[in-house]
Amino acid sequence: MDTYADLVFLGGKVVTVDAEFSVASALAVTDGIISAVGGPGDVEPLVGPGTRVVDLRGATLLPGINDSHLHGCALGMSTPPLSLDLSHPAVSSLADVSEAVREAVGRFPEGTWITGHGWDTGYLDECLADPARQPSRSDLDTVSPDHPVVLYSFSGHATWVNSKALELIGIDRDTVAPPGGAIVTDAAGEPTGLLHEGAQALSQNALPPLSRQERADAIRSNLATLARLGITSYTEPGLGPGGDGIMRGALGTETLDVYRDLLAAGELTARLGVLLLPTGMASSAEEFVRSLAALGDRGDTDPRRLAIHGVKIFADGIVPNKTSWMHEPYVDGGCGALCVGGANDAERTAEIAAIIRHAHAAGHQVGVHVTGDRACDTVADAFAAAAAGHPRADARHYVIHGDFLTAHSMKVLAAHGFGVNMNPTIKWTVADMEAELVGTERAAYAWPYRDAIDAGVRVASGSDAPVTHPDWRQGVATMVLRESKATGRISGPEQRIGLADALRTYTIDAAWQDFADDWKGSLEPGKAADLCVLDGDLLAADPHDIPKMPVVLTVVDGQVVHDTLRN
Repeated sequence: MDTYADLVFLGGKVVTVDAEFSVASALAVTDGIISAVGGPGDVEPLVGPGTRVVDLRGATLLPGINDSHLHGCALGMSTPPLSLDLSHPAVSSLADVSEAVREAVGRFPEGTWITGHGWDTGYLDECLADPARQPSRSDLDTVSPDHPVVLYSFSGHATWVNSKALELIGIDRDTVAPPGGAIVTDAAGEPTGLLHEGAQALSQNALPPLSRQERADAIRSNLATLARLGITSYTEPGLGPGGDGIMRGALGTETLDVYRDLLAAGELTARLGVLLLPTGMASSAEEFVRSLAALGDRGDTDPRRLAIHGVKIFADGIVPNKTSWMHEPYVDGGCGALCVGGANDAERTAEIAAIIRHAHAAGHQVGVHVTGDRACDTVADAFAAAAAGHPRADARHYVIHGDFLTAHSMKVLAAHGFGVNMNPTIKWTVADMEAELVGTERAAYAWPYRDAIDAGVRVASGSDAPVTHPDWRQGVATMVLRESKATGRISGPEQRIGLADALRTYTIDAAWQDFADDWKGSLEPGKAADLCVLDGDLLAADPHDIPKMPVVLTVVDGQVVHDTLRN
């Protein structure tokens, strides 16, 4: 034979995720391409002297996982040693957070900024005991009077700072929050140390921006994490001028340049798709158009390794901050609002429609951060109007998050070939907390996977890391079980989906979002050899056990990037 395979897999379950969800037992890889799929007889003739033959021993071979909404640089910089880990279960109380800050203060000279990521009031004892109890600067001042402290919530939509940070940022009782943001104050009108949504930019502007080396180190850390998890592709949903003030610029324009450097150096060990972020929250259509034009053409790399797909737009906020725009009020009142420019709902609706129309007409794929049901309807209708006014083939616009996607939204998205990017690990994390905000029925409905798939909407899944850890195994278990992290309570059993559909959201349908389903996302001859091996039989596993099944091998473009198999 003239050409032998580089890799051959035998003796396991080869879950192809093809149109029939067929299962084979053997697969071969030649020159970065899947060259054969079937049984032993289909691949054994391809074994030569240089072929690595992997005995799966009953393990499961899957397409490489595509986390279709993941902030890679931000994930790297939000984890130790670059930042304090304040996620659950690393901390379980406000007192634990204070202790973590106290220890950090002892390691750094006076005046050094202390940063941390991941706190969640849904897992802090004092806040659980008294929902009115929120993080405060007073929790941090006693342990850090001279070090400014900036702690980012798990959601990325709230920041908690101490008094020293407020002083250096320049926030006091007279400070006016930027549009779309809130500076939380106490009964006396003094800032408590909590900044919501757009007000977080005030703290970001005071922090020194990440250096190019820090960005590169953060991305390298992220890539190592993804390789260990079997993730071979991901989408950075928003890099550009609108991210320059977010997390010390982790979502800024320079981060994209660092990605390009890593690609050129052969260090980009996962495929990357990017949505550009021309502006942040509360932008006007005029500002968006001006910023979009200034971005220019950035498509000068191998599109199979680093592709610019389109632009990201913010439509509303998140449910925990009660900034999602809802048809019906939250439990304690208020419906949230769109977070674009405008003096009232009608003006803001017109503004988001104009922004989407301009992005569509300019030829971009459009991903819109939108969570509330009223906002979802507004965005879906704006997609449809943009498509009608400027017909384009296969634009593949999509709703990002779509927590409360309605039947109307689903019908519109499906009719126009648009999609939704949902977040099962966020569902797992916040399911118990959301009932207090929107009531039991709406909280159970959140992230309606079953309804969306049945309506014919393309559904991809992402972690929104560092909002949640990018563990697709937990995501799959959550889609199948709909159980919550804190209590294990079932939340919306009618929205459960089967294992096959769950895997599609992380593979072939995520590849569809990337305009790449013709060459990646399933294990079929001729497609890119992006794959991972999960120890054990995934198809026979109890869904509760899936998060504990180890990833033992990860291959990107035929190259092994993670390996604990030993054969």
